[in-house]
Amino acid sequence: MAGGKRVTVVGSGNWGSAIAKIIGSNVTKFDQFQDEVKMWVFEEMVEGKKLTEIINTTHVNVKYLPDHKLPENVVAVPDLVEAAKDADILVFVVPHQFLHRTLKTLEGKVKPDVIGLSLIKGFHLKPEGGIELLSHIIEDILKIKCSVLMGANLAPEVAAEKFCETTIGCRSPGNEQMLKDLIQTSYFRVMVVSDANAVELCGALKNIVACGAGFVDGLGYGNNTKAAVIRLGLMEMIKFAEVFYPGSLLATFFESCGVADLTTTCYGGRNRRISEAFVKTGKTIEVLEKEMLNGQCAQGPETAREVYVMLEREKSLEKFPLFVAIHRICIGELPPTGMIDCIREHPEHL
Repeated sequence: MAGGKRVTVVGSGNWGSAIAKIIGSNVTKFDQFQDEVKMWVFEEMVEGKKLTEIINTTHVNVKYLPDHKLPENVVAVPDLVEAAKDADILVFVVPHQFLHRTLKTLEGKVKPDVIGLSLIKGFHLKPEGGIELLSHIIEDILKIKCSVLMGANLAPEVAAEKFCETTIGCRSPGNEQMLKDLIQTSYFRVMVVSDANAVELCGALKNIVACGAGFVDGLGYGNNTKAAVIRLGLMEMIKFAEVFYPGSLLATFFESCGVADLTTTCYGGRNRRISEAFVKTGKTIEVLEKEMLNGQCAQGPETAREVYVMLEREKSLEKFPLFVAIHRICIGELPPTGMIDCIREHPEHL
């Protein structure tokens, strides 16, 4: 439709490609969107060919989502500013370590009324040691409103159209249904809430807990032990919101973004796999990322570091023993067996 909203997906890893598959299909069903969806792709050479050319010719992201076709109306664009400048909706799906650089490239070059939607899980570490939600960074640099989407959404399963749920924390009143129309399918159920801070906190903090679950798997303990990690991790996630983001709603932790995402990540996500291999092989996180993740990053260890720096600055390390132990194991200050000591000695009440 000529007057419909233009959508750009900023990022093209496995999750970015999976969500572009959904969005590309959905925009053709509603007059409120234009049919073409641009997807910014960091240009790489794959077997002598540009990745963008491969995607636009074969409609497959052969590097990050090789087993699934993208709709033909999803167009890969290697120039970030070109991809985003005319967008009415920007969907951010880049690794959180690269978000600030991406935003500085776009600063002053997007529409002033563009609507943001962040699917990125993590925090921004301030120079002075505090942390900030990534959606707040998007809002501050681009001067736009940015909602968030988090849930139990392992990208390969979403791309394979296996049923799951997700949660949108909406900061753009009046746009709830539009965002739902953009994302929801028969296999991807969307619930919209207004508690965006808690939705985003869940998405970031659960990756730390997933590392703890991976350590337990690497040590050869069973599901009972992992369940203890998940329970204690959820306790610390809720406590973190209470202390640093007052006003967060307890009910949000029981949406898909909360307990569901926490559970599925602790059983099937990349952070769990990397952490299990960390224990079994003795290799560093950095080496394992290169060996196991095809150029992508595990978010958990970096998020654990960011949270640790903040907790140390706020003199709150003792309030979050699980988060602290996971960080110390990741950087080699504590042996993996320290995970078991931590959950054994974890206080009943935080």
